[in-house]
Amino acid sequence: MEVAEKERMPRLSLGEERNMVTQLLLVNITVYILLYFIKIIYQMEDHTIADFDRDILRNAVVSAQPMTLLTKPWTLITAMFTHVAFWDVFSNMIWLYCFGSLLQQFSGIRLVIPLYVFGSLCGFAFYVTGVNLIPGLRPLAAAGPGMMGAGAGVMAIAIGLTALAPGNRVFPLVLKGGIPIWIITCIYIALHLTAVFTGNSRTSSLIYLLGGAFLGFMFIASGTFMGFMFDSGNNSKWGAGVSKVIFNVTHMFHPKPGTGNEELPEPEKHDRKGNPVPYVKVGHVPEHKVNELLDKINEQGFKSLSAEEREILIRASREQDTGI
Repeated sequence: MEVAEKERMPRLSLGEERNMVTQLLLVNITVYILLYFIKIIYQMEDHTIADFDRDILRNAVVSAQPMTLLTKPWTLITAMFTHVAFWDVFSNMIWLYCFGSLLQQFSGIRLVIPLYVFGSLCGFAFYVTGVNLIPGLRPLAAAGPGMMGAGAGVMAIAIGLTALAPGNRVFPLVLKGGIPIWIITCIYIALHLTAVFTGNSRTSSLIYLLGGAFLGFMFIASGTFMGFMFDSGNNSKWGAGVSKVIFNVTHMFHPKPGTGNEELPEPEKHDRKGNPVPYVKVGHVPEHKVNELLDKINEQGFKSLSAEEREILIRASREQDTGI
Protein backbone atom coordinates (compact mmCIF):
# COMPACT_ATOMS: atom_id res chain seq x y z
CA MET A 1 0.00 0.00 0.00
CA GLU A 2 1.34 3.41 -0.94
CA VAL A 3 1.77 5.78 2.00
CA ALA A 4 1.78 9.51 1.34
CA GLU A 5 4.20 11.45 3.53
CA LYS A 6 3.22 14.92 4.55
CA GLU A 7 5.77 17.57 3.61
CA ARG A 8 7.20 19.35 6.61
CA MET A 9 7.15 23.12 6.71
CA PRO A 10 10.52 24.64 7.69
CA ARG A 11 10.46 26.25 11.12
CA LEU A 12 12.20 29.51 11.92
CA SER A 13 13.78 30.12 15.30
CA LEU A 14 16.76 31.80 16.90
CA GLY A 15 18.98 28.73 17.00
CA GLU A 16 18.37 25.09 17.76
CA GLU A 17 15.44 24.80 20.16
CA ARG A 18 17.32 22.39 22.43
CA ASN A 19 20.44 24.55 22.69
CA MET A 20 19.85 27.47 25.04
CA VAL A 21 23.47 28.63 24.74
CA THR A 22 23.03 29.14 20.99
CA GLN A 23 19.91 31.20 21.59
CA LEU A 24 21.68 33.47 24.09
CA LEU A 25 24.61 33.90 21.72
CA LEU A 26 22.34 34.85 18.83
CA VAL A 27 20.33 37.36 20.89
CA ASN A 28 23.49 39.08 22.16
CA ILE A 29 25.16 39.20 18.75
CA THR A 30 21.97 40.39 17.04
CA VAL A 31 21.57 43.28 19.51
CA TYR A 32 25.24 44.23 19.06
CA ILE A 33 24.93 44.29 15.25
CA LEU A 34 21.70 46.30 15.48
CA LEU A 35 23.30 48.95 17.71
CA TYR A 36 26.37 49.02 15.49
CA PHE A 37 24.31 49.85 12.40
CA ILE A 38 22.27 52.44 14.30
CA LYS A 39 25.53 54.12 15.32
CA ILE A 40 26.66 54.14 11.67
CA ILE A 41 23.36 55.73 10.62
CA TYR A 42 23.80 58.42 13.29
CA GLN A 43 27.26 59.21 11.95
CA MET A 44 26.01 59.30 8.37
CA GLU A 45 23.36 61.82 9.43
CA ASP A 46 26.08 64.03 10.96
CA HIS A 47 25.17 63.16 14.54
CA THR A 48 27.81 62.61 17.21
CA ILE A 49 28.48 59.60 19.40
CA ALA A 50 27.11 61.66 22.30
CA ASP A 51 23.80 61.90 20.44
CA PHE A 52 23.76 58.13 20.01
CA ASP A 53 24.46 57.62 23.71
CA ARG A 54 21.71 60.06 24.71
CA ASP A 55 19.02 58.85 22.31
CA ILE A 56 19.69 55.10 22.13
CA LEU A 57 22.17 53.79 24.66
CA ARG A 58 20.73 55.49 27.75
CA ASN A 59 17.39 53.86 26.96
CA ALA A 60 18.94 50.40 26.79
CA VAL A 61 21.34 50.27 29.76
CA VAL A 62 20.76 50.28 33.53
CA SER A 63 21.29 53.70 35.07
CA ALA A 64 23.00 54.08 38.43
CA GLN A 65 20.35 56.63 39.40
CA PRO A 66 17.47 54.77 41.13
CA MET A 67 14.85 57.32 40.02
CA THR A 68 15.98 57.07 36.39
CA LEU A 69 15.87 53.29 36.63
CA LEU A 70 12.28 53.44 37.95
CA THR A 71 11.22 55.39 34.86
CA LYS A 72 12.96 52.91 32.55
CA PRO A 73 12.33 49.44 34.05
CA TRP A 74 12.72 47.72 30.67
CA THR A 75 16.45 48.44 30.79
CA LEU A 76 16.83 45.62 33.33
CA ILE A 77 16.15 43.26 30.41
CA THR A 78 17.70 45.10 27.48
CA ALA A 79 20.95 45.88 29.32
CA MET A 80 21.85 42.21 29.81
CA PHE A 81 22.02 41.80 26.02
CA THR A 82 23.57 45.19 25.16
CA HIS A 83 27.18 45.63 23.97
CA VAL A 84 28.71 48.48 21.98
CA ALA A 85 32.41 47.50 22.03
CA PHE A 86 33.57 44.61 19.85
CA TRP A 87 36.00 43.12 22.35
CA ASP A 88 33.39 43.22 25.10
CA VAL A 89 30.87 41.19 23.13
CA PHE A 90 33.58 38.91 21.72
CA SER A 91 35.06 37.97 25.11
CA ASN A 92 31.67 37.61 26.78
CA MET A 93 30.37 35.35 24.01
CA ILE A 94 33.50 33.15 24.10
CA TRP A 95 33.12 32.60 27.84
CA LEU A 96 29.36 32.18 27.52
CA TYR A 97 29.88 29.44 24.95
CA CYS A 98 32.57 27.78 27.10
CA PHE A 99 30.74 27.72 30.45
CA GLY A 100 27.24 27.50 29.00
CA SER A 101 28.05 24.45 26.87
CA LEU A 102 29.66 22.68 29.82
CA LEU A 103 26.68 23.46 32.05
CA GLN A 104 24.27 22.29 29.36
CA GLN A 105 26.16 19.01 28.91
CA PHE A 106 26.33 18.38 32.65
CA SER A 107 22.83 19.33 33.81
CA GLY A 108 20.71 19.73 30.67
CA ILE A 109 19.16 22.84 29.14
CA ARG A 110 17.03 24.04 32.06
CA LEU A 111 19.65 25.96 34.05
CA VAL A 112 21.39 28.05 31.37
CA ILE A 113 18.84 30.80 30.75
CA PRO A 114 17.63 31.14 34.39
CA LEU A 115 21.21 31.53 35.61
CA TYR A 116 21.95 34.08 32.89
CA VAL A 117 18.81 36.16 33.51
CA PHE A 118 18.78 36.03 37.33
CA GLY A 119 22.55 36.54 37.44
CA SER A 120 22.27 39.68 35.32
CA LEU A 121 19.42 41.05 37.46
CA CYS A 122 21.36 40.41 40.66
CA GLY A 123 24.41 42.05 39.09
CA PHE A 124 22.38 45.17 38.28
CA ALA A 125 21.06 45.24 41.85
CA PHE A 126 24.62 45.05 43.23
CA TYR A 127 25.74 47.76 40.80
CA VAL A 128 23.02 50.27 41.65
CA THR A 129 23.34 49.61 45.40
CA GLY A 130 27.14 49.71 45.44
CA VAL A 131 27.50 52.87 43.35
CA ASN A 132 25.05 54.75 45.57
CA LEU A 133 26.30 53.48 48.96
CA ILE A 134 30.08 53.38 48.49
CA PRO A 135 31.38 57.00 48.73
CA GLY A 136 34.26 56.46 46.32
CA LEU A 137 31.91 55.23 43.60
CA ARG A 138 29.21 57.90 43.88
CA PRO A 139 30.69 60.06 41.09
CA LEU A 140 29.98 57.17 38.72
CA ALA A 141 26.26 57.62 39.33
CA ALA A 142 26.32 60.81 37.26
CA ALA A 143 29.04 59.83 34.79
CA GLY A 144 28.70 57.39 31.92
CA PRO A 145 25.58 55.85 30.40
CA GLY A 146 25.24 53.10 33.03
CA MET A 147 25.86 49.36 33.24
CA MET A 148 25.33 46.89 30.41
CA GLY A 149 26.62 43.61 29.02
CA ALA A 150 26.44 39.89 29.58
CA GLY A 151 29.21 39.86 32.20
CA ALA A 152 27.10 39.12 35.29
CA GLY A 153 25.03 36.51 33.45
CA VAL A 154 28.14 34.70 32.25
CA MET A 155 29.68 34.96 35.72
CA ALA A 156 26.54 33.39 37.23
CA ILE A 157 26.78 30.49 34.78
CA ALA A 158 30.50 30.06 35.51
CA ILE A 159 30.09 30.05 39.30
CA GLY A 160 26.95 27.92 39.08
CA LEU A 161 28.76 25.34 36.96
CA THR A 162 31.72 25.34 39.35
CA ALA A 163 29.45 24.88 42.37
CA LEU A 164 27.61 22.08 40.59
CA ALA A 165 30.62 20.14 39.28
CA PRO A 166 33.92 21.58 40.57
CA GLY A 167 35.89 18.38 40.08
CA ASN A 168 34.76 17.59 36.56
CA ARG A 169 37.54 17.74 33.99
CA VAL A 170 37.46 19.06 30.42
CA PHE A 171 39.87 19.22 27.47
CA PRO A 172 41.51 15.82 28.06
CA LEU A 173 43.58 16.22 24.87
CA VAL A 174 45.22 19.42 26.18
CA LEU A 175 46.33 17.94 29.49
CA LYS A 176 46.47 14.32 30.56
CA GLY A 177 43.33 13.65 32.55
CA GLY A 178 41.81 17.01 31.58
CA ILE A 179 41.59 20.40 33.28
CA PRO A 180 39.30 20.78 36.33
CA ILE A 181 36.44 23.21 35.81
CA TRP A 182 37.38 25.23 38.89
CA ILE A 183 40.76 26.09 37.34
CA ILE A 184 39.09 27.48 34.20
CA THR A 185 36.79 29.53 36.43
CA CYS A 186 39.77 30.90 38.37
CA ILE A 187 41.41 31.95 35.09
CA TYR A 188 38.18 33.68 34.05
CA ILE A 189 37.95 35.58 37.36
CA ALA A 190 41.67 36.48 37.25
CA LEU A 191 41.27 38.05 33.81
CA HIS A 192 38.47 40.29 35.09
CA LEU A 193 40.49 41.32 38.16
CA THR A 194 43.48 42.11 35.95
CA ALA A 195 41.32 44.30 33.71
CA VAL A 196 40.11 46.29 36.74
CA PHE A 197 43.52 46.72 38.38
CA THR A 198 45.22 47.72 35.12
CA GLY A 199 42.60 50.38 34.45
CA ASN A 200 41.04 48.70 31.43
CA SER A 201 37.77 48.21 33.33
CA ARG A 202 35.82 50.17 35.94
CA THR A 203 35.50 49.17 39.59
CA SER A 204 31.74 49.37 39.23
CA SER A 205 31.88 46.54 36.69
CA LEU A 206 33.56 44.39 39.35
CA ILE A 207 30.57 44.99 41.65
CA TYR A 208 28.28 44.04 38.76
CA LEU A 209 30.18 40.76 38.27
CA LEU A 210 30.16 40.11 42.01
CA GLY A 211 26.35 40.18 41.93
CA GLY A 212 26.33 37.57 39.18
CA ALA A 213 28.77 35.37 41.09
CA PHE A 214 26.67 35.62 44.26
CA LEU A 215 23.48 34.62 42.44
CA GLY A 216 25.21 31.77 40.59
CA PHE A 217 26.45 30.22 43.82
CA MET A 218 23.21 30.72 45.74
CA PHE A 219 21.08 29.47 42.86
CA ILE A 220 22.93 26.14 42.78
CA ALA A 221 23.86 25.80 46.47
CA SER A 222 20.39 26.51 47.83
CA GLY A 223 18.77 24.11 45.39
CA THR A 224 21.31 21.38 46.03
CA PHE A 225 21.43 21.49 49.83
CA MET A 226 17.91 22.66 50.75
CA GLY A 227 15.96 21.06 47.94
CA PHE A 228 13.39 23.84 47.50
CA MET A 229 14.56 25.17 44.16
CA PHE A 230 15.00 22.06 42.06
CA ASP A 231 12.48 19.42 41.24
CA SER A 232 13.24 15.98 39.82
CA GLY A 233 15.70 15.99 36.97
CA ASN A 234 17.56 19.12 38.18
CA ASN A 235 14.93 21.42 36.67
CA SER A 236 14.86 24.82 38.31
CA LYS A 237 11.46 25.88 39.62
CA TRP A 238 12.61 29.49 39.59
CA GLY A 239 13.73 29.20 36.00
CA ALA A 240 10.76 27.31 34.53
CA GLY A 241 8.81 30.48 33.75
CA VAL A 242 11.87 32.31 32.40
CA SER A 243 12.77 29.41 30.13
CA LYS A 244 9.20 29.27 28.83
CA VAL A 245 9.16 33.00 28.02
CA ILE A 246 12.53 32.87 26.23
CA PHE A 247 11.45 29.76 24.34
CA ASN A 248 8.22 31.42 23.16
CA VAL A 249 10.05 34.57 22.05
CA THR A 250 12.72 32.71 20.12
CA HIS A 251 10.13 30.40 18.52
CA MET A 252 7.51 32.99 17.64
CA PHE A 253 7.65 31.99 13.97
CA HIS A 254 6.94 28.33 14.61
CA PRO A 255 3.63 26.97 13.27
CA LYS A 256 1.01 27.03 16.01
CA PRO A 257 -0.88 23.86 16.94
CA GLY A 258 -4.03 23.44 14.89
CA THR A 259 -2.77 25.28 11.81
CA GLY A 260 -2.35 22.11 9.82
CA ASN A 261 1.44 22.12 10.01
CA GLU A 262 1.83 19.49 12.70
CA GLU A 263 3.83 16.39 11.97
CA LEU A 264 1.68 13.33 11.38
CA PRO A 265 2.30 10.33 13.64
CA GLU A 266 3.88 7.34 12.00
CA PRO A 267 1.36 4.67 10.91
CA GLU A 268 1.04 1.84 13.40
CA LYS A 269 1.77 -1.67 12.17
CA HIS A 270 -0.90 -4.36 12.63
CA ASP A 271 -1.00 -8.09 12.15
CA ARG A 272 -3.51 -9.90 9.95
CA LYS A 273 -6.14 -9.85 12.70
CA GLY A 274 -5.84 -6.08 13.08
CA ASN A 275 -4.03 -6.20 16.42
CA PRO A 276 -1.03 -3.86 16.93
CA VAL A 277 2.30 -5.60 16.43
CA PRO A 278 4.67 -4.97 19.36
CA TYR A 279 8.17 -3.70 18.58
CA VAL A 280 10.60 -6.62 18.37
CA LYS A 281 14.28 -5.97 18.85
CA VAL A 282 16.50 -8.10 16.62
CA GLY A 283 20.12 -7.95 17.75
CA HIS A 284 20.42 -4.14 17.77
CA VAL A 285 19.59 -1.32 20.13
CA PRO A 286 16.39 0.30 18.79
CA GLU A 287 17.05 3.69 17.24
CA HIS A 288 14.05 5.24 18.97
CA LYS A 289 15.43 4.07 22.34
CA VAL A 290 18.78 5.75 21.66
CA ASN A 291 16.99 8.95 20.66
CA GLU A 292 14.96 8.88 23.87
CA LEU A 293 18.10 8.53 25.96
CA LEU A 294 19.87 11.34 24.09
CA ASP A 295 16.85 13.60 24.64
CA LYS A 296 16.90 12.72 28.32
CA ILE A 297 20.59 13.71 28.55
CA ASN A 298 19.86 16.97 26.78
CA GLU A 299 16.97 17.78 29.11
CA GLN A 300 18.30 16.54 32.47
CA GLY A 301 22.02 15.87 32.06
CA PHE A 302 24.07 12.68 31.89
CA LYS A 303 23.72 12.00 35.62
CA SER A 304 20.00 11.41 35.18
CA LEU A 305 20.66 8.12 33.34
CA SER A 306 20.41 4.86 35.22
CA ALA A 307 23.14 2.22 35.02
CA GLU A 308 21.01 0.21 32.59
CA GLU A 309 20.44 3.22 30.33
CA ARG A 310 24.15 4.00 30.28
CA GLU A 311 24.88 0.42 29.30
CA ILE A 312 22.39 0.72 26.43
CA LEU A 313 24.19 3.80 25.10
CA ILE A 314 27.58 2.10 25.39
CA ARG A 315 26.27 -0.95 23.54
CA ALA A 316 24.74 1.22 20.82
CA SER A 317 28.03 3.08 20.41
CA ARG A 318 29.93 -0.19 20.05
CA GLU A 319 27.49 -1.48 17.47
CA GLN A 320 27.86 1.74 15.46
CA ASP A 321 31.67 1.54 15.59
CA THR A 322 31.82 -2.09 14.56
CA GLY A 323 29.05 -1.76 11.99
CA ILE A 324 27.22 -4.80 13.38
